[in-house]
Amino acid sequence: MSLITRISIHSYTYELENFGANIMTFEKGGRLPTTKFIVVIETDDGLRGECAPHYMANKMTCAQVVEMAPLLIGRDAEHRTKIFDDLKIAFRHFDRAGAAALDGALWDLAGKKYGCSVAQLLGGFRDRIPAYASTYPGQKTPGGLDTVQAYADFAQHCLELGYPAFKIHSFWDGSAKSEIDVMTTVRDQVGDKMRLMTDPASSLAGFMEAVEVGRACDDLGFFWYEDPYRDASASAFGQKKLRDFIKTPLLVSEHIRGLEQKADFLIAGGTDIIHIDPELDGGITATMKLASFAEALGIDVQIHTAGPIHRACLAAISNTYYYEMGIVGPGMINSLQPPIYTCGYSDQLEAVDADGCVPIPTGPGLGVTLDWDFIKAHETACIAVD
Repeated sequence: MSLITRISIHSYTYELENFGANIMTFEKGGRLPTTKFIVVIETDDGLRGECAPHYMANKMTCAQVVEMAPLLIGRDAEHRTKIFDDLKIAFRHFDRAGAAALDGALWDLAGKKYGCSVAQLLGGFRDRIPAYASTYPGQKTPGGLDTVQAYADFAQHCLELGYPAFKIHSFWDGSAKSEIDVMTTVRDQVGDKMRLMTDPASSLAGFMEAVEVGRACDDLGFFWYEDPYRDASASAFGQKKLRDFIKTPLLVSEHIRGLEQKADFLIAGGTDIIHIDPELDGGITATMKLASFAEALGIDVQIHTAGPIHRACLAAISNTYYYEMGIVGPGMINSLQPPIYTCGYSDQLEAVDADGCVPIPTGPGLGVTLDWDFIKAHETACIAVD
């Protein structure tokens, strides 16, 4: 038994170069301060587990972790499922995103305790997985994906790097025409050499625009159609009705939180593929539950965004296709990945091999080594719970 004696939450701030008002906008010479956090769990027998969220390492999630952490003190660190269930109930009035970072640290600790990777603990069957290039949204200011042709040129570049698939985040201006222009130009550029997907990110103005873009997906042979219109991708009825008008598989449920809610959304016909984010949906524990549920129904899942816990899950999920290498763009770093690794871990555009695959970390725990010298040098707060 390894009893949890201390949990510390380390916030750190660094600057992103060549970004403007936010992490989605390229601005040459711009410097954007960015704050993220890391969770460390320690036990009475000297074990230590760490989890550094990427996409969801924001102040709101960090605040949840701080609130949740006291519930873990004195508990067996290997009781991950019971801890997950208790946090789910205790924080049922909230989205519970903070549970994922704690869960990831518990899995990391378990892997280190037994000297194996989390992928091995999960029963992983592969050591690499194909990735798709997931773009930044377009922008009206110069730089990045600032024209329709820029998307096509970037898709060609990703194809030459080895990527087998490419997902468009368009200009998000609510226009079906704008969306279709990008989709058509990219398809014309790469032909049938890549699988293509599009994600309007709930930006299309209404249902009919969603139908229009969906029919273009059909005509252009898109692999999936994601989060189409302004129901915030939350209405199972609306998405099911959209299904009546188009053939392209829908990937929805990124904005539906929780195990039961996503299961209900699928059964209600709101999606053809379940979207799961280990940083949003309760961590590794909940991700594997959802993936197994979908597998039992003969349904595929897709893991949202990128990170070490994502790769660990993908090592053991058979009913999935790709790792989302996102977000990427021409001349832009992936702003979601913090510069905190000393082991060579990377979610940058060039991190795929010639076959467009990324490796599953094989070291103990999550298999990555954090740069604590960098973290301490940029630390802005440390909250300890014991």
